[in-house]
Amino acid sequence: MGTVLTLIAGSGEGALPGIAAAIAGAVAARGGPLWLAPGEACDLLLGEADMAAVETLARGVIGAARIDLVVQPAAERRKLLLVADLEGTVIENEMLDELADFLGLRAHVAQITRRAMNGEIDFVAAVEARVALLKGLPETVLGEAAARIRPMPGARALVATMRAHGAATVLVSGGFAVFAQPVAQALGFDRVVANRLEMSGGRIAGTVASPIVTRETKREVLLAAAAERRLPLALTLAVGDGANDLPMLKAAGLGVAFRAKPAVAHRWRLDHADLTGLLYVQGYRKEEIVGAG
Repeated sequence: MGTVLTLIAGSGEGALPGIAAAIAGAVAARGGPLWLAPGEACDLLLGEADMAAVETLARGVIGAARIDLVVQPAAERRKLLLVADLEGTVIENEMLDELADFLGLRAHVAQITRRAMNGEIDFVAAVEARVALLKGLPETVLGEAAARIRPMPGARALVATMRAHGAATVLVSGGFAVFAQPVAQALGFDRVVANRLEMSGGRIAGTVASPIVTRETKREVLLAAAAERRLPLALTLAVGDGANDLPMLKAAGLGVAFRAKPAVAHRWRLDHADLTGLLYVQGYRKEEIVGAG
């Protein structure tokens, strides 16, 4: 089936039609752009190609335009398992930062979060250090923090559309189930894997229940979910933004670094699109997207 190059414009980027036509000529596409969403997303079909060379050439044409691209085999594009990170991916928030805000420690904790997500410090040690700072906060702040959750644009459409086409969906987080479970329920995820924040006397105890969800846990969740459904890894999609997501992204048939931290260099990435970009990458047309206007 050859190779497909998908181009997706970020919000407000109007240059895609011209750039798509230019790339089609540069990479010897089979015909012009096939529009998945007019002016917003399109496919270019190629024969068997050196995907790295195609990407380099296309990025040269894109330049500074806010346009994402994914080059992949055309076969088996539509995935039957989605495994997604929570914070910075399915929601815009980092919830430990939100909790630290109640102590006036947001800036301090956010710096630790940034370093952990960029792979500069050990993830588990960073979780334990940040949670220890929260010791003594009343349990009621969990509800107040949850009220601040902002779903990432496109998250609901991503989950609903993949489920409507037979995919299973798993939310896996190095954060906490007290936040992950309501998000999963609201968006329609089938399953949640997350940490448990321990309580004592109605207050945050400052500790995390074992075992802590790590980067290897995320990879294992993906592999186990695929095995349970007897799916080849080629039919799996993983998405995340932090260094702790990399093993999961590398194991998936399609692993996408979404608006990722600087150290999260991965084969496929979306820097400008919202989460509906993951549907266009799979070849969905706008009219197939559940909830699309």
